[in-house]
Amino acid sequence: MSAPPPPYSTGPYDQPPYPPQYPPPPGGALPYAGYDIQRITDDSHLNLLSIFHYVCGGMLALFACVPIIHIILGVMMVSGKFQQPANAPNSQQMDAAFGYFFIVGGSFAVLIGWTAAICIALAGRAIRWRRWRLFTLVMAGISCMFMPFGTVLGVFTLIVLLRPSVAAQYAAANPIKPN
Repeated sequence: MSAPPPPYSTGPYDQPPYPPQYPPPPGGALPYAGYDIQRITDDSHLNLLSIFHYVCGGMLALFACVPIIHIILGVMMVSGKFQQPANAPNSQQMDAAFGYFFIVGGSFAVLIGWTAAICIALAGRAIRWRRWRLFTLVMAGISCMFMPFGTVLGVFTLIVLLRPSVAAQYAAANPIKPN
């Protein structure tokens, strides 16, 4: 007569867990375990962010050239290159006023766009150097305005730079010197 199965037996599924648990290797933990894996992950994320900051800065600089068309149209209005109807009173003065508005507005837009592009590319350089963390965080917030690529870049930059392990990398790269 055989003994009855234990009450907790589930039948054929009463086996060791899958996958099998192996004992740890002799000599302790592997050299890349723990913090080093996080460091490798952080370094790869920061490297990608740096590259994407360069790309986004270049795209922004390119798109900031679009208002140059307004500057050209403004110069043409001021110089009188557009033909006016013969019966339009004060059309030359009106074209000059609109021309100056186009020149000033277009110049301002180009200047702001190129400045933002340079700052975003500089933030990418700062990420590569692990310096100017606050500047990079501010530029990540500002780049969120440039939809859609700047928004994605800004959000991911904020997510990565606000990790404690990344903050520790920045602190290690920029030790505070006593006075």
